[in-house]
Amino acid sequence: MVEDLSVRLKAYEGRAAVHGGRGKDPVNSPMIRHWCEAMGDTNPAYTGPGAIAPPTMLQVWTMGGLSGHETRAPAYGELLALLDGAGYTSVVATDCEQEYLRALRPGDEITFDSVIESVSERKTTRLGTGYFVTTRMDVRAGEEGDELVGTHRFRILKYAPAGASGNHESREHESREHESREHEPREREPRPQPRERPRRPRPVVNRDNAGFWEGVARHRLLIQRCADCATLRLPWLPGCNACGSPEWDTVEACGEGVVYSYVVMHHPPFPAFDPPYAVGLIELAEGVRMVSNVIGVPYDKVRIGMPVRLEFVRCDEELELPVFRVEEEVAPV
Repeated sequence: MVEDLSVRLKAYEGRAAVHGGRGKDPVNSPMIRHWCEAMGDTNPAYTGPGAIAPPTMLQVWTMGGLSGHETRAPAYGELLALLDGAGYTSVVATDCEQEYLRALRPGDEITFDSVIESVSERKTTRLGTGYFVTTRMDVRAGEEGDELVGTHRFRILKYAPAGASGNHESREHESREHESREHEPREREPRPQPRERPRRPRPVVNRDNAGFWEGVARHRLLIQRCADCATLRLPWLPGCNACGSPEWDTVEACGEGVVYSYVVMHHPPFPAFDPPYAVGLIELAEGVRMVSNVIGVPYDKVRIGMPVRLEFVRCDEELELPVFRVEEEVAPV
């Protein structure tokens, strides 16, 4: 069954996901401004006469909104439906890769095609067992609409959550095992073992952010500081988004902040988490912001403007994370 499914999935490689797509709006200054404000990006290259669009906006100009694209090909939906039918009903975005060939400018009309580039063999991850599906989008502009300006690869994992027997193959395997056991001599029933709580997903540590996690291990929240213009930045980046300098040092956050914004997570319910819980955008006293859990009050009592203080919470023997505890007492409602 597994081999048969893998063969069927591989047959989708190279098939179109979107063919002849067109951006719903040309590249334009208002969207660039909104993006830069949301990202806190003050680079002068993105404003004024001769401005360009931030390269990482590449995917923005291809988005179809809630109505999607009329040129969406059926293959991608068929592939996902095939995985759903096999029990791989959960999905998580794992990573994306972008390549920039030329800068986009206000007025550029965007066209694009998307293809199912690859479907992996069945993989077992901490979340569960499933398949990685990668699509590649070729983005074009220019007067003839045929100038390749960038590519965007997007990868998801379609999986059956760990501990769940949600796919056909595992159900059939369990059924065969059950039938074979019925014909075996019955001995003492094994005592059920307590199920170990799944571990939280590990953060992605790379050469650009390793120093941040080394600080967390020492119970220090380190903020990058540009060595040229002294601009602070968090999360860590390989270069300054104000002046472009690659040189930097760090300052230690004092640990005080306020809830700038927050959401309450109800879904999806991953095994290592206990929803509902509050996730806040915390504005630190130093002026930078970071995302982390808000603790110390019930999730429905979190409010914008609440003062919070940094704590470090141990999740397991390997993982410790910075979180923020509400400092003021909340009166019961």
